[in-house]
Amino acid sequence: MPRVFVDADACPVKDEAERVATRHGLRMLVVSNGGIRPSANPLVESVFVAAGPDEADKWIADRAGAGDVVVTGDIPLAARVIAAGAVVVKHNGEVLTDRNIGNVLATRDLMQDLRSADPFRQGGGRPFSKADRSRFLESLERVVRAAKAV
Repeated sequence: MPRVFVDADACPVKDEAERVATRHGLRMLVVSNGGIRPSANPLVESVFVAAGPDEADKWIADRAGAGDVVVTGDIPLAARVIAAGAVVVKHNGEVLTDRNIGNVLATRDLMQDLRSADPFRQGGGRPFSKADRSRFLESLERVVRAAKAV
């Protein structure tokens, strides 16, 4: 059975991921540095890792594998778990696989270079919307069904 891993620090769709995982009877691991209220759901396990940069990412990358689904917006983590055979669903519903992760990584690196070249560059991503939440639910449902069918 596939598992659902959630990179929970600053994740706006934990509740939605739990609903989908529960509907399909899948174990869900919510990984964070702390500060997240554990779920009473017996299918949901809260994993608290040591404080420090990327500790949750390392924990997930060491455990996620073929057939698993990872919910994260962290592109380097996405690349690592995709290499291990997992599928990634970003918070906005974008699905990352071995077919598109190369382009996503290249774009991320380019944007990082552009931001570092212009320290006065302002702005960030657009705000998380109801449409993003809806796309996430649709994408996660589709990905989980596909993972269970294998």
